[in-house]
Amino acid sequence: METAAHHRRTVKRRRWGGLRQQWKLLGLFEIDPQHEFYGLTCMMKDGLAKATQISIDNPPTAELSDDDFNLQITQIHKDFTMETFAGPVFASLRSSLGLTEQEYQQSLCSGNCYLQFISNSKSKADFFLTNDKRFFLKTQNKREIKFLLANLKIYLEHLRKYPHSLLVRFLGVHRIKLPHRRKKYFIVMQSVFYPDDRINARYDIKGCEVSRWTEPAPEGSQIIVVLKDLNFEGQFITLDRERPWLLRQVEIDTQFLQRLHVLDYSLLLAYQPLHQDERHQSLSFATLIMRTKKSVNPASSPVHVGSAAVPGAIPEEDSALFLSEEDGGRLKPEVTSSEKTLQTFPERAGLGGDSGELQDFRAQNRRLLPDLKNPLHVIDGPEQRYFIGIIDIFTVYSFKKRLEHFWKRLRHPGRSFSTVSPQTYCLRLRHWVRDHTK
Repeated sequence: METAAHHRRTVKRRRWGGLRQQWKLLGLFEIDPQHEFYGLTCMMKDGLAKATQISIDNPPTAELSDDDFNLQITQIHKDFTMETFAGPVFASLRSSLGLTEQEYQQSLCSGNCYLQFISNSKSKADFFLTNDKRFFLKTQNKREIKFLLANLKIYLEHLRKYPHSLLVRFLGVHRIKLPHRRKKYFIVMQSVFYPDDRINARYDIKGCEVSRWTEPAPEGSQIIVVLKDLNFEGQFITLDRERPWLLRQVEIDTQFLQRLHVLDYSLLLAYQPLHQDERHQSLSFATLIMRTKKSVNPASSPVHVGSAAVPGAIPEEDSALFLSEEDGGRLKPEVTSSEKTLQTFPERAGLGGDSGELQDFRAQNRRLLPDLKNPLHVIDGPEQRYFIGIIDIFTVYSFKKRLEHFWKRLRHPGRSFSTVSPQTYCLRLRHWVRDHTK
């Protein structure tokens, strides 16, 4: 009996020690051998190591073919098989982000455990983070995967036209098959909140009211809680000179999502205070040139997916418009200081002096990217650094969603909720950003 009691106390101490370790990880739970998802994440790691080795050994070509988009590679492992969809396409996208395949493989397949992120989302998906918190892995259902693959060309074309888009970058699509068990689909994507060392607060914004409040973590708690729209009321994203760029990019991206006929996507937002030396940076000429090159370098844009027109791509004239707010809620164009800087050194930045090239560059709504690890999702204001990105773009406005819309109208009269038409959804999110920025 004494031995059994001693064993129970030992197990209890170990569990408490593990719990304390989890709290040290700021609310991210380390997936150790005792964790329910340990087996799954080990399979993910083994499968991804072998899948990325293909693109290491066979780098993607400059031009992608239809076969590349339809390619499905199956690799057999000891206890499972893993399928990789459109491998060369995602390898090209990773390369365009300046991410080497070795670096990608090291992050996804290191000996360190993945972290589980417990989301307060209604989604049934499981969320995992690489140990360095650079990449998210998220389980998806078959319908969502089919939607992403069916629209992959359009998505890449949008990123080519607008390389500084706020849309999250999807970096891989895979499926694990186990004997006599259900197939498990998952995607790999960049984390918007990277690096997250000093982030004070995180928000998931949809631009509506119903079910958009989350109880904050107790004061002093290290647990990560993603807050929502109503938690942000009374606050502002203070960007100053970068505000016009953000308003325009949100419009460009939500217009694209409206064309995909989707809704219920989220604007992820986080912030952290700038250090004193970051607030008043003396921008040397060398630094300016380096950042300008980074902003216009071809390596910062996804490779062209073919010269043929891609269905659903945004027409060129749509990217330069943005009329007055009275004209349907559209926003006026403004030239930010970043655009002025980029236009000041066109030859050094890799742009010719041709006015057509400069006009095309302006239409792409680029900005002077920060010299940081996650430049596409980081925007510095006078006092705060903001992390901003658009995620969860898989919900199509189907017949089922239309029924849900009518039911919510009856249940929540006069209140705003997430299930509305794609046009209403994108306009409402634009207005939220306009009303909460300065």
